[in-house]
Amino acid sequence: MKATETKLLEIIEGTKQYVIPLFQRTYSWTKKEWEDLWEDLVALSEMENPRTHFIGSIVNMQTVSVPEGVAKFLLIDGQQRLTTIFVLLILLRNKAKESQNQEFADEINNTLLVNPYKRDNDFYKLMPTQVDREAYQNLINGNANDTGNQLTRAYAFFDKKLKQAKLEPEKLKKIIISYFSMVSILLEGDDNPYLVFESLNAKGRPLTQADLIRNYFFMRVHVDDQEDIYKTYWQPMQSALSDSLTEYIRHFLMRDGNIIKQRDVYYALKESVANSNAVDYLKELRRYSVYYQRLKFPESEPEIELKRLFRKLNRIEVTTAYPLLLNFYSNYDEGKISKVDFVDILSTLENYLIRRFVCDVPTNQLNKIFPAVYLAITAKYPGNIVEGFKNALQSRGYPKDSEFFLHFTENSFYSVKSSPKTKLILETLEEKFAHKEKVPFDNLSLEHIMPQTLSEWWQKELGGEWEETHELLLHTIGNLTLTAYNPELSNNDFPTKKKTLNESHLELNKYFSSLPSWTGKEIEQRSEILAESALKIWKYFGQENSTPPDLQGVTRTTPFALKILGQQKPVDSWRDVLVKTLNTIADLEPEKFEVIAHNCSRYLGKDKNKFRTTKELKNGYFIEVNLSAKSIRKFCYQALETVELGSEWKVEVR
Repeated sequence: MKATETKLLEIIEGTKQYVIPLFQRTYSWTKKEWEDLWEDLVALSEMENPRTHFIGSIVNMQTVSVPEGVAKFLLIDGQQRLTTIFVLLILLRNKAKESQNQEFADEINNTLLVNPYKRDNDFYKLMPTQVDREAYQNLINGNANDTGNQLTRAYAFFDKKLKQAKLEPEKLKKIIISYFSMVSILLEGDDNPYLVFESLNAKGRPLTQADLIRNYFFMRVHVDDQEDIYKTYWQPMQSALSDSLTEYIRHFLMRDGNIIKQRDVYYALKESVANSNAVDYLKELRRYSVYYQRLKFPESEPEIELKRLFRKLNRIEVTTAYPLLLNFYSNYDEGKISKVDFVDILSTLENYLIRRFVCDVPTNQLNKIFPAVYLAITAKYPGNIVEGFKNALQSRGYPKDSEFFLHFTENSFYSVKSSPKTKLILETLEEKFAHKEKVPFDNLSLEHIMPQTLSEWWQKELGGEWEETHELLLHTIGNLTLTAYNPELSNNDFPTKKKTLNESHLELNKYFSSLPSWTGKEIEQRSEILAESALKIWKYFGQENSTPPDLQGVTRTTPFALKILGQQKPVDSWRDVLVKTLNTIADLEPEKFEVIAHNCSRYLGKDKNKFRTTKELKNGYFIEVNLSAKSIRKFCYQALETVELGSEWKVEVR
């Protein structure tokens, strides 16, 4: 058995063929694995000087072939990632053909995909299992038509991603063949490939990267010192962090601004540790692990104010900020910043994350933003880290008041993903009243005033447009509160609910006592009142700001441009905005369109007769267009927020 680390180019160039044995499963990677690979590609494409990126290993074994045949290798392990790479190369070849770059298309085809001077099956450099073979060969030959095959789905996924990212095929090809690295394990002739495959996929628990790192350290510690060093430095980390140890080491390594993928932790640490500094490095790793434990498990933090803020940040899902917070905690521990400064930094981070959450700013950029921030502010603001932190975040996707106010009043705040943060927002609004006798929030949950299922009483209360009111305002912040009386409130009418809420000890619920009714008008008014309070709690910390918008003003505007998913489209009416928004999602994100259709069945469906005034979309769905400009904007906000695309939508108006 011979193992060598090599670039992907060296694995697939030349006249050869990889055959996937019969005992292997069919191609089974799904969207999760495709997303991971695509994110790696995009990250490498954004680097000025990309570093070699390890994508795993392949285990293969050369087989006997007739003299005139190509060199054949049984692909025992690694078929999923290697097959996906071939699908990506097919896509890049096809894109080159579409752009009339035939020379580049031929280069990919004849050097990486096929053996151009061979015939029949020897023509293909990859030979999948029988189940996938026809679909794969159709992809190679440019006539794929089996939409039910997973290989074809993979091709469609990467095709969509490439359209959205607008990356150059030449650059992606270079990254794949020059910077992707694999370990190629070549079995000897007397090795049993099936037994090797079984052992590779055994049910035993594999070594974690933390296990590999531990072994790497202690290979560099003298045998006489190993036990003491293990008990002093490694064992406390392992006991405190347990399964989080590998993730902690990743965040520790990212303190200096590096972006490190989960699978690269071991290799990144090896680059930092030498025989001469292994013990000192381990001591530093142990020191920062105490900070990490307190950040991740706030009950271990001795300072009450810090403990409170750590708990809030963890509820906002602040994982991507851990590398940054490790640096700040070290500054605080070493006396470089005061406790007041540290509290200010943590509050600023909460403010930044809450505003981004409300405005649907995607979180997938945070893992790039936070590691780089610390180096930027210490270099530019060495004497005032707190102010430097605020200035740095202001220029990195920090919503202004006008955007925050608008999204706060119009977005949906009730879903599996958003509800925990919504509860935190309502708790914070309640705490603003500063009662000396605080109400415990642990046993409280979110409650809809206008219920999710409407009785005849509620339909009459809401008026003739009750369906529209219910669809657009049900999950807005104005219709939500906190209570421990959920079973008692249920779907009761408003007078009954108001009586129960009057018994509440929460100031939020005293608001309802003077209201004679609960219709769309009251819901929108409360949304605006809560938004005003939110603006005071999470104040804009930047130098420039804007005033809250007039929510009614949209009815007096004419849209002329729609920006969505990186594209700009001309529009001439709010109905045009609605139709083009949904057509774009249906084209670029068909799966997410289906989610919107399911959640917004009041306005969107395949039965034209369900709606009053309809417009047919390109995918055969019908959309209700007899809506006000304000309702269209609210519908678009909520539909896009449902599938996490809210910040990628903007309308310019006259």
